[in-house]
Formats: sequence, structure tokens, C-alpha cells
Amino acid sequence: MSRVNIYVAQPEAYKAMFGLESYIKECNLSPVLEELIRVRTSQINGCAYCIQMHTTAALEQGETQERLFSLPAWKESPLFTSEERAVLALTEEITHISKYGVSDTTYKQLAKYFEEVQIAQLIMLVSVMNTWNRIAVATKVQ
Repeated sequence: MSRVNIYVAQPEAYKAMFGLESYIKECNLSPVLEELIRVRTSQINGCAYCIQMHTTAALEQGETQERLFSLPAWKESPLFTSEERAVLALTEEITHISKYGVSDTTYKQLAKYFEEVQIAQLIMLVSVMNTWNRIAVATKVQ
């Protein structure tokens, strides 16, 4: 069954989303960290299109296959730094926000590595990626 093509049906919506993407690019977050967030969010949301797109982008930014393969098990993997673990915890908690929200423990861990402005930027990135995943999954983008 054919699904709506939001890009065609509502180009203004895509324009707004790309505005958020422009904001994220201006944040100067680490490109590798940005792609880890995008891949992990997409894995949780089951968005094959975004997983493929952002895995490719992560590799282009210098991420290793070994770390990408280990990403679903980041909590147990020795391949991720404490800073990355804090960000991945935030990513998972925002993506599963209806379960428990974002814990104080996760927020305190982030505050060890990031200033308030950067934490806000990370929250926006995870939120935008969740929106892209929901659009792609709902419309069966391929």
C-alpha cells in the first residue's frame, strides 16, 4: 500500500525540519558523536532507512565498524568513553521518554562533560532524530 509522501504533500513541514537540521549543524557538536546519536536513535525506533543513512555517514566521519557493531550493547562495551556513555544514556532515555523520562543520574553525568547550552543542543538533536524516524517509519520511506 502506498503511503503519503510528506515531502510532496506538505513541503512546508520538511522545510521546518530542515530548519532544525540547520540549527543542529550550527551547534558544532562532534560529527562522530552526532552520528552515534542518530544511529542509536534509529536502531531503537527500528528505522532501517535512517540506520543505513547514518551508519554510512558515521563511517565517513571516521567512526569504526567495530564501534557501530557494538552500539546496541554500548553499556557493556569497553569501546565507548564515559562522555559517549552519558550521551547514549540521554539518547535512549529521550527515545523511550514515556517509560521513565530522563533521569537525574543521566543529567548529572552529562553535566560532567557538557555545558548547559551543549546539553540543550544534544536534547534537540535526539528529539529531531526521533521525529525523522517517526516520519520515515510512518510513511515507509525507503
